Amino acid sequence: MDLFFQQLLNGLTLGSLYALIAVGYTVVYGIVQLINFAHGEVFMIGAFGALATWTVLFKGTTAIWVLPIMILGAVAVAVTVAVLMERIAYRPLRNAPRLAPLITAIGISVFLQEAVRLFYPGAKSAIPFPQIEFVTGAALTLGPLTVRRSALFTIGALIMCTAALWYFINRTKLGRGMLAVSQDKDTARLMGINVDRIVAVAFALGAALAGIAGVAQGLQNNNIDFFMGFLAGLKAFTAAVLGGIGNIMGAVVGGLVLGIVEAMAVQFIPGTFGGSPWKDVWAFALLIIVLVFRPQGILGAKTV
Repeated sequence: MDLFFQQLLNGLTLGSLYALIAVGYTVVYGIVQLINFAHGEVFMIGAFGALATWTVLFKGTTAIWVLPIMILGAVAVAVTVAVLMERIAYRPLRNAPRLAPLITAIGISVFLQEAVRLFYPGAKSAIPFPQIEFVTGAALTLGPLTVRRSALFTIGALIMCTAALWYFINRTKLGRGMLAVSQDKDTARLMGINVDRIVAVAFALGAALAGIAGVAQGLQNNNIDFFMGFLAGLKAFTAAVLGGIGNIMGAVVGGLVLGIVEAMAVQFIPGTFGGSPWKDVWAFALLIIVLVFRPQGILGAKTV
């Protein structure tokens, strides 16, 4: 039983990371119905932005006060890349057939990977991520459970970001503008809403969450690399579909479910089909099962 709860905790940590990225997918999809496959690379670039901030400003310092500034650096870099991506690559294709922006997203994904690999110093192999005091210190012991401090950071980041996003969308003028654009762009434009601005805000919000997730990934794994965004982005997209694409709370639930399934499959499925080599197989098998029996996702997609 102790092992079960330990794996449950590990799954919640992994799922919180997926959920942070998946919410970014969901925010963008809810506004422009675009599957932004480059979102995983925005997550990766956020991690490198945090590392660059630490290297330039604080190299050699691992005090806890450094972490908020690293997060700001990650968010700033991720948001800048996402907004430029929307303005240069996606906006001209907004009225194009659905296949055009999809192929463009895949192209941007590869471009961003290679740009970081070629131009960031040392990025051709994994780079150590700074281990911040207190957040990456000795694990906490709660009875039979061992809780890594970085896990608490990841879960706490998901809770705070989800609450802040809910408040922004439902209680602010700009957030209500996003809801209006998601329902009917033409009518929203007639009512005086700047649709281009709303779309840019959606990309920026998704990128900010991805940047925070990139910092969480670095703190958990102790290193980052230029290819880390590919599988994480794919898993986050899977989480968004599991929960119900277009539903923010669905993305959170889908990410948590996916993380728990992976953790449990690694530990409790015996024999040839168990262990860490099979965790991705079981994760995507879950996606297939949900799509067969409940194609709208766990919480159901919001459709107009």
